[in-house]
Amino acid sequence: MSYAEVAVGIRTEPGRTFSYSIPRDLAVRKGHAVQVPFGPRQLPGFVFEVTELPGYPETRDIARVIDTQPWLTDAQVELARWISGHYHASLYSAASLMIPPGFRQRVVAVYRATPEPPQTSLESLDDRQELLLHYARDRKQVGQGEVEARFGKRPASVLLGQLVRKRLLSRAWEWRKPTVQAKFANYASLAVERTQALEETERLAASRAVKQAKLLNAILEQAGGVPLSDLNQRFGPSRPALKALEERGIVAVHQERVERDPLANRQYPATRPHDLTDDQQRAWEQIGKALDREEPPGSLFLLHGVTGSGKTELYLNALQRVVDQGRKGIVLVPEISLTPQTIARFAGRFPGRVAVLHSRLTPGQHFDEWWRIREGEFDVVVGSRGAIFAPQPNLGLIVLDEEHEWTYKQQDPQPRYHARAVAGKLAELTGATVIMGSATPQIESYHKALSGEYRLLELPDRIVVQEDGQGGAGALPRVELVDMRQELKKGNRSVFSRALSRGMTDALERKEQVILFLNRRGAATFVQCRDCGYVARCKRCDSTMTYHGEAPRGAHLLCHQCGYRTPPPVHCPDCWSSNIRYMGLGTERLETEVGKAFPGATTLRWDRDVTRGHDSHEKIMEQFLGRKADILIGTQMIAKGLHLPGVTLVGVVNADIGLYSPEFRAGERVFQVLCQVAGRSGRGASRGQVIIQTYSPGNYAVASAAAQDYKAFYNQELGLRMETRLPPFSQLVRLLYMHTNAAYAQREAQRMHHTLAEQLEQWAFPGTKLVGPAPAPLERIRGRYRWHVIIQGPDPNLLLSKVSIPEGWAVDVDPVQLL
Repeated sequence: MSYAEVAVGIRTEPGRTFSYSIPRDLAVRKGHAVQVPFGPRQLPGFVFEVTELPGYPETRDIARVIDTQPWLTDAQVELARWISGHYHASLYSAASLMIPPGFRQRVVAVYRATPEPPQTSLESLDDRQELLLHYARDRKQVGQGEVEARFGKRPASVLLGQLVRKRLLSRAWEWRKPTVQAKFANYASLAVERTQALEETERLAASRAVKQAKLLNAILEQAGGVPLSDLNQRFGPSRPALKALEERGIVAVHQERVERDPLANRQYPATRPHDLTDDQQRAWEQIGKALDREEPPGSLFLLHGVTGSGKTELYLNALQRVVDQGRKGIVLVPEISLTPQTIARFAGRFPGRVAVLHSRLTPGQHFDEWWRIREGEFDVVVGSRGAIFAPQPNLGLIVLDEEHEWTYKQQDPQPRYHARAVAGKLAELTGATVIMGSATPQIESYHKALSGEYRLLELPDRIVVQEDGQGGAGALPRVELVDMRQELKKGNRSVFSRALSRGMTDALERKEQVILFLNRRGAATFVQCRDCGYVARCKRCDSTMTYHGEAPRGAHLLCHQCGYRTPPPVHCPDCWSSNIRYMGLGTERLETEVGKAFPGATTLRWDRDVTRGHDSHEKIMEQFLGRKADILIGTQMIAKGLHLPGVTLVGVVNADIGLYSPEFRAGERVFQVLCQVAGRSGRGASRGQVIIQTYSPGNYAVASAAAQDYKAFYNQELGLRMETRLPPFSQLVRLLYMHTNAAYAQREAQRMHHTLAEQLEQWAFPGTKLVGPAPAPLERIRGRYRWHVIIQGPDPNLLLSKVSIPEGWAVDVDPVQLL
C-alpha cells in the first residue's frame, strides 16, 4: 500500500497536507490533481508526496485522478511549498497558481430523491422540507447551486442536510464540467481525388444543383478543409447541400481542434540583432557566462540602465543564447499596456515562437496558450506577473522588465506573492538565470545588488536607434522644473505653465509629438459645495468621488476604490445650495483643456477609462505610432517602457500627485514615475525635452527626478529608511482585518496584537516589533472597516509562524503598499 500527502482545497495553515491511501488501481504521482473525500464532501487536491508510510494512522482512499499526467512538475511542487510558507498561504492556493485555467474548485454536490423513502420520515416533514423534496423529485438530480438559487443559500444548506439525514435525499459528488475546454469546429474536405471533384463540380452546375457546385468549388480551393462556419457565411445555411455531397461520398465532414491564438493573423516585421555598445558588451559578457553555465546556476542580475539604454537588446540576446541551447524563457512586463509593443519586439526576433499570457485574454485563448506552452511549442512566454507560473519546460531564462513596478505584487486573493521573489526561487529550483531590468530599481533591489545578493550591471548612457536599425549614442532629454507657485504669482491660472505652453507650440509646429502625463483619471478629482464645504464621498468608502463627464455613461461620480457610481449633485445634500463646484484636474478634463489651448492638434487619451476593450491598448499604440495624433494624454500607463520615437516633449502636468501619501514608499514612487515618463522623450533622432510642473520643487524626489540622478535619490532615501529601520533594513508583514462593524474590527485587531505581543515576549525575536493596531489609512472600503497590525523585523515570519491566524485576516508579506 502506498500513501499520498495531499493539499486539499480548503483553508488550512501553511504547508498542511492530509494523508490518503492510494488504491491499487490508481497510478498516482507527485504533482497529480486528484479528487479526495474530506468529511462528508469530495474536494479537489494536489499530491505533494508519495510515501510508503502515512502521516496519519487512519486514512481514506483517493477517489480519482483528474488527469493521467501530473499538472505540477517537481520544481513547481517545491515552488508551491515555498510560496505557502513564505506568504503564509495554504498549499492548495499556492499550487492553484500553476494549474490550467478553468479547472479550479470543480467538485459539486448533487442530490437525488431516494427511490423508497422511509414512511416515518415522510410524515415528519414541514412545509419547506416537503416543497424542496417535491422540487428534487421533479428532476432527475439537483445541484447545490441550483437549490440555493431557488431557496436561498443558507436555507438550502439547512434543508438539504435535514433531508439527507432523514434518508429522503441521497448526496453524491460530481466533478463539474470545466468552465473552459478545447474548442473544436466542423470542417468539410474532399473525400475523392481532385480530378473527380472537378468533374463533379461541372456535372452539378449542369444539372442546376448550383449550391452544391458552389460548395464543392469552395472546398476545392482550400487544401485541408474549410470550416463550415465559413461556408455558411459565404453561401448561407449549407448543411442540406453538404449532406447531399456527403451521401454521395464526395465530401467528408470532420472535426478539428481550433487554436484560439491571440496573435493569429498578426504580422510582425523581422528584426536582427544590433551591434552592442561598450557598456552593453560588458554587461553581456557577464550574462553570457551565467547562461553558458560557467558560473553557479540560478544567477540573479539587476540591470540598471537609464531609459533607452538598450536593456531590451540584452534581453533578446540572452533569449537567443538560451534558445540555441535548447532551453526556453519567460519575459514579464508590469502592465498590459506594454504587452503589444513587447510582443512585437520579441515576435520579430522569434517569429511564431512567442506565447502571450495576461488578464485580457479570453478564457479560451488562455486555455489554449497554457496547454501549448506545456507541450513546448513556444520558446518565449511574454506576460504579466501570472506568467511566471507558465508551464514552460526546460526553463533557462526569466526576465523582469521594469522590476521596480508594484504591479508585480499580487494584492488579492491569497497568496499575495511578488513575481520578483517567485522568479528568484524558481531560478534556484530550475537553474535558470534571472535578469531584472529598470532605470529606477526598487530601493530594496539596488541595496541587494550593492551588497552582493544580486549581480549589478550598469548601462549609464542612452542609445538612439538610427535609420539603419543600429544603435548610436544618444543624450538624455533636457529637463526643466517649473514652480507653479511662481506661475500663480504672475497671474497664470492655466493648467499649462508658460514654459509648457511654449514647448508644446514649438513641438507641434515642428510636426513632433507630445506626451502629457497626469496620474489622475476623470474630469474633476472631487465635487464640493462652496457654501458649506460639503464634499461628495462614496457611501461605501472613505474616499471622495471623482467626476467623470463623458459618454457612453454620461456625467457621473465614480469611486475609484469600489466602482460605486451616482449622478452628480444638482444641489448640496447638506445645505441645499446650488453653488456646486468641480475641483481638481484629471485626464478627461485635461483633454478638454488641450482642445481649447491647441485647437489644431489631434489628441489621444490613454487611461483606464478608455482601455476597457480587448485590444484597446494596442489600438491606441498603433494610432499614436502611426502619427494619427499629435498629443497623447495619459496616466502611469504611458510612463512604462514604451518606445515612441516621434515624441520630443513630455509635459508632467502635476508632479506632486501621490507625493504626500501616508506611505513610506510615496517619494520613491513619485521619483520612479517621473523618471520613467521623462524617458519617453527623445528616443528618436531629436533630443527630447521634459517640463515638470510642481508646487514642491525643493522635494528631494522631484528634484532628483528632474536631474535624472538615481544614485542621489537612492542615497537620500536610504538614509531616511535607515533612521526608521524600514525596508531594506527590515522586513514587513501586514495583517489586515475587515468588517462591516467598526468596533468589532477594532476589537479583533487589538486581540491579534495582544496574541502577537505575547508570542514576541515569549520568544524574544531580536529586532522585531509591532506597529499598531491602527485603522488603515483608507479606513473603509466597500462598506468594510479596515484595521491592521504590522510586524517589522529581520524575519517577521518567525513570529508569524508561532500564531494561528483566524479566519477573516489577510496576511501580506513584504507589502508594497500600506493603504
